[in-house]
Amino acid sequence: MTSLQNHQQLSSGSKLFKAYPMKEIYLFSTSSHPDATTINSLSIKFFQPSSKLEAYDYLILTSKQVSEVFKYFHIKPTTPAIAVSTKTAQAYESIGGKVVAVGSGYGDNLERIIKEYPKTTSWLYLRAKVVASDFVMRCREDGFKVDEEIIYESFCSKEILEAKVKDDAILIFTSPSSVECFLKTHRISQSNIVIVIGKTTAKMLPKYVKYTQSDKTTIENCIDLALSYGRK
Repeated sequence: MTSLQNHQQLSSGSKLFKAYPMKEIYLFSTSSHPDATTINSLSIKFFQPSSKLEAYDYLILTSKQVSEVFKYFHIKPTTPAIAVSTKTAQAYESIGGKVVAVGSGYGDNLERIIKEYPKTTSWLYLRAKVVASDFVMRCREDGFKVDEEIIYESFCSKEILEAKVKDDAILIFTSPSSVECFLKTHRISQSNIVIVIGKTTAKMLPKYVKYTQSDKTTIENCIDLALSYGRK
């Protein structure tokens, strides 16, 4: 059986593995999953938007945290948006917002969506203090009108900094910041199995670390992949 066939067989769902002893799976994320020990990687500080959101044609969303900011400050979402992923889109829609386009999980993919609109279209990127992609700069260089406003800031959580992780465990990193925070107080062992949610996250790993990148930029896909490695 090829490794691909083996993965397809083993990743059909977590129920397949319940009867077998498993390597422990650690999920470094702000979202949890029942098949992993979830370690919240970030603490978030929200800032109230100062821009007139309704003055823009579209918002740009690259995180579910934007919707959390709207909820925290009781802001009604009246401006349509493009979202970096399905999860980000669902979060905005859950608070009453409208999403007109969804990317494939990477900030760089939003550049293509933006450039499908006329250059007269006005955009506001509601973002974190630190971001991994420079797609906004490239859009501006091509003459597109994209403003930015920082509405939240992320900090390494005490939970990830003090986490006790087994040397033979499976580690799932779901953002560049989750890798950065983990490495502040930990070293990845050669016996750890490392799974990353995408290429931007992978870039944050030390050169010595061997890793597997999930086929889709979803936690579910990462978990399925971890379960395929998980039997001892």
